[in-house]
Amino acid sequence: MVKNLLNSGHSVVVWNRTATKCRKFQEVGAEVADTPSDVIEMTDVTFSCVADPQVAKELVFENCGVMSANLVGKGYVEMTGVDPETSHDIAEQIISKGGRYLEAQIQGSKNQAEEGTLIILAAGERVLFEECQICFEAISRNSLYMGDVGNATKMNLVLQMISGVMLAGIAEGLALANRAGLQQKDVLEVLELTSMSSELVMQKGNAIIKGEFPPQQELKHMQKDLKLALNLAEGLEHPLPITAASNEVYKHAKCLGYGSHDSSAV
Repeated sequence: MVKNLLNSGHSVVVWNRTATKCRKFQEVGAEVADTPSDVIEMTDVTFSCVADPQVAKELVFENCGVMSANLVGKGYVEMTGVDPETSHDIAEQIISKGGRYLEAQIQGSKNQAEEGTLIILAAGERVLFEECQICFEAISRNSLYMGDVGNATKMNLVLQMISGVMLAGIAEGLALANRAGLQQKDVLEVLELTSMSSELVMQKGNAIIKGEFPPQQELKHMQKDLKLALNLAEGLEHPLPITAASNEVYKHAKCLGYGSHDSSAV
């Protein structure tokens, strides 16, 4: 995303908890800040994209974090995959200091990020959403505004839940086919002819058959999203038995050391 923003002519300031990760962006024209608060001071709009809700909150609330900066008139866009509660907490604090807030959840793979063809689900300040279009156009093929803060995070968790459950089903089905003496490639060939065929099914199915899992979305991040979806459902007293079972499969895969592999390693 950073490279696509630079290639589109934007001035970009970057910061990372691991400073060495900024070097490749500095080499192609990005400026490197020392702290998150420095990023706020040096830019009009800040995009946050980190590992999980806890890190997203640390970025905002810890020493030299976002809240240490002068936020008056500054835009803050949370792109980390977070739960609605975390997004509301961050929004409340940003707005309390005169800032402007938008959650912008990302749907897509690593390849789509590189190609600038992500889908962005946004909620929060509508004017900030419109102002961010010039940036969103550089990194995505579509951006959708979903209204109040929390709506985009909910939508993202629903989509991730569906994807995670589907992927666990593909893996389990191919495992059964193999145990039953069927050729897994034959299963995919038949699937491709049916209404069940999709880009996800074919790409992940082929990865499973080959046993090759270069990360497009890391398995640990998929499991994180399933957990967040389950937490959301718990607060609404809504049962998700299939998602709960799938979450256990991903947790087991993490225990086996596949957390940093693609989610198809499930």
